[in-house]
Amino acid sequence: MLTLILAESALETIPKKLWKHSVIKHYSEKRGKAPKFLLLDRSYHHTVMKSLKGNEKRGRPDIAHFTLLEALSSPLNKEQLLQVFVHTINDYVITVNPQVRLPKNYNRFIGLMEQLFEFGKIPPTGSSLLTLTHETLAHLLQRIKPTFVLALTRKGTLLTVEETVAGISDEGRPVVVIGAFPHGHFSSKNLKLVDKAVSIDAEMLETWIVTSRVIYEYERAISLPKKRLSRP
Repeated sequence: MLTLILAESALETIPKKLWKHSVIKHYSEKRGKAPKFLLLDRSYHHTVMKSLKGNEKRGRPDIAHFTLLEALSSPLNKEQLLQVFVHTINDYVITVNPQVRLPKNYNRFIGLMEQLFEFGKIPPTGSSLLTLTHETLAHLLQRIKPTFVLALTRKGTLLTVEETVAGISDEGRPVVVIGAFPHGHFSSKNLKLVDKAVSIDAEMLETWIVTSRVIYEYERAISLPKKRLSRP
């Protein structure tokens, strides 16, 4: 079982300090929702985000969207061998049920995330497919109790993705932490939580590309492609 954490994800509701700005008011009226129930999105709110601390890492919910679609569609997830969590830049954690089918349409995904931040779970009643908790990355790792935590970051040791995954494939409960933000690096407090930090390429790669490569190499390491093809 591989656990994937999309850490410090650029996924959050519009901060209170921006609610009275004219751009936010107009966007709120257009959407028909109060600002506190809307996601921060650089595509619409770029001009008002400059006052936010660490703004270069914020307002990109599309990164989590693309990456989740990639991960949840993988054979590894279909075999119930993948658990995904989304840790946000403001220390919220989304627990993703492996059976959830997220909308491929971006606007529908945004609506779903806004509903999640409002009600804390999707669906609001009954068995949960998505749950939201106020939780730090440190607390999440304590809850998971991994046998090894690997972070993929440009500040890590240079290794190929094959070498990287080979080093964790024999672990009982390995966790791979991948940043789901557009620019910058993991915070120092979160980077201190990992057992090893690795960089798998000389250039920056998009989050969903890194995720797809890690998942596929893990599938290969446990011989999953051959197992699936050998079934009647």
